[in-house]
Amino acid sequence: MGFSGIPALTRHYAFCYFASVSPFSSSLIHITPSTKLLTRKFSLPIRMSSTNPNVKKHIAPYGSWKSPITADIVSGSTKRLGGFSVDSLGRLFWLESRPTESGRAVIVKEPGKPGEDPIDVTPKDFAVRTLAQEYGGGDFCIQGDILIFSNYKDQRLYKQSISSLDSAPLPLTPDYGGRSVCYADGVFDSRFNRYVTVREDQRESGINAITTIVSIALSSNSDQEPRLLVGGNDFYASPRIDPKGDRIAWIEWGHPNMPWDRSELWVGYISENGDVQNRICVAGGDPTIVESPTEPLWSSQGELYFVTDRKSGFWNIYKWVTLDDQRTEVIDFKIMWSSSSVSEMYNSYYSRPELIKFPTDVPGQYAYAYFYPPTNTDFQASHGETPPLLLRSHGGPTAEARGCLNLTIQYWTSRGWAYVDVNYGGSTGYGRGYRERLLGNWGIVDVNDCCNCAKFLVDSGRVDGERLCITGSSAGGYTTLAALAFKDVFKAGASLYGIGDLQLLRAETHKFESHYTDNLVGDEKAYFERSPINFVDHFSCPIILFQGLEDKVVSPDQARKIYQALKEKGLPVALVEYEGEQHGFRRAENIKFTLEQQMVFFARLVGRFDVADEVTPVNIDNFE
Repeated sequence: MGFSGIPALTRHYAFCYFASVSPFSSSLIHITPSTKLLTRKFSLPIRMSSTNPNVKKHIAPYGSWKSPITADIVSGSTKRLGGFSVDSLGRLFWLESRPTESGRAVIVKEPGKPGEDPIDVTPKDFAVRTLAQEYGGGDFCIQGDILIFSNYKDQRLYKQSISSLDSAPLPLTPDYGGRSVCYADGVFDSRFNRYVTVREDQRESGINAITTIVSIALSSNSDQEPRLLVGGNDFYASPRIDPKGDRIAWIEWGHPNMPWDRSELWVGYISENGDVQNRICVAGGDPTIVESPTEPLWSSQGELYFVTDRKSGFWNIYKWVTLDDQRTEVIDFKIMWSSSSVSEMYNSYYSRPELIKFPTDVPGQYAYAYFYPPTNTDFQASHGETPPLLLRSHGGPTAEARGCLNLTIQYWTSRGWAYVDVNYGGSTGYGRGYRERLLGNWGIVDVNDCCNCAKFLVDSGRVDGERLCITGSSAGGYTTLAALAFKDVFKAGASLYGIGDLQLLRAETHKFESHYTDNLVGDEKAYFERSPINFVDHFSCPIILFQGLEDKVVSPDQARKIYQALKEKGLPVALVEYEGEQHGFRRAENIKFTLEQQMVFFARLVGRFDVADEVTPVNIDNFE
């Protein structure tokens, strides 16, 4: 419900670092490292331009401020970074998803000279994206002059020459007449001139797809049936071959676990005919140690490094069962790519996050959030007014809110809204113990933490207790709906492809998450009692719902059932459905529309102000 099915998608290399600040603002930075392997992370500061104290600000109600950070800026000028690689000449390649092209993802090569534009590598009739385990990840790989990528339309793997961009990509895998077989997270095996990758096969069953590690010959000019190397478990990820081609490492796990609950790191020896034999479980196989190893990577000397959270509950770097204590220093860096070329234009309008700690329902226990106060260099509110609050419940639910530049947040704060991004119990980033607060308690801990965060901000005088709104997507949409159904804190809500019926979710969702909710919810009684759709009589405030009609994670029926029930009850409600959108909106026009309609919906129903932007609102049932 918000996580990539391929855990090894995000990696930190010796030459570059992906500053993941949000789907709407991120940067690719070139680093000049010392001679050692770069392992240190860093964050980019947000430069704030000074405000002239002699310039008189306009006085206007919170929420009504005019801002140059428009919905067009948020949706149209930004791109999503989906991974990067380097060829044999040291040239940087990355994958960018473009909302202005209906979310089409394209591999791009860095410009040859400073000042020139990056070069599109992907032909116009192709789009690079894998649907493996629904969320994808590891869409392409480069070695030497050869690029291999997953094509979105048919999910086949294609081989392309980097130096000869005029030549069309050639298919490597068979055509099964659809998108029933997907490939992801592959690597080259030079010893056997083949490509080793994760394969998900849905030809027999979508809900019980077969996931394996396979190899694909690169010497043949025709597509061939892949060769099975590793199989038998429910899920596989991160196949990695050592420099000599003698060993392969991989991650595997099985139901009902998710990869961050329990997983195993294996190493197998590759025989003379290319088979995998003499397998060893390196980490995760000891039943007395709870851990979830991930990110295996071989050094040039053949040493295996990986990340695991054994004992401490926090993920750290290990070398095969030996802790790696090496450190390095970064001596220089420069921005190579930015998701938004206009983001620096609005420095003086940016609200900087404050990490807040607030009490939970458990005595002595705390949760965390990033609070953004209203900020606009041109406006201020009248004396004594407190701002409306929009609280965001992140997806996942085992995901994380980050205090980084996000133009969506700045869209709200620059118009006079307070915004808080909550890391409720169950979020990643605070250790295994914090993550496991949600086990058996989804719909309880997350809801309570969001409500307690809002009340904490009201009690501290930072926000208006009569203008509290909540929003969330996917699992965050579930927390939104549950908070509105089972609590009386928020005055309105927006659910983006959110879950209203946990039983229906379990019955219809894809294999990767088909047992996810078993650990988070529990027995049949809990499934019923925590599903907002079963308690529509408890809803008492306006709700707007947004849904993609091709969503295979949360079916459109979920939003439609909530909408119909609230409409029949007589509550103000609106439903917006998007043709061609899946789980998460990728088209610029839909991203813009969703953002603007949330703003106008909240303003009309709880805000007590008029928005400064010219927006035609959607019809609201039981209101107009």
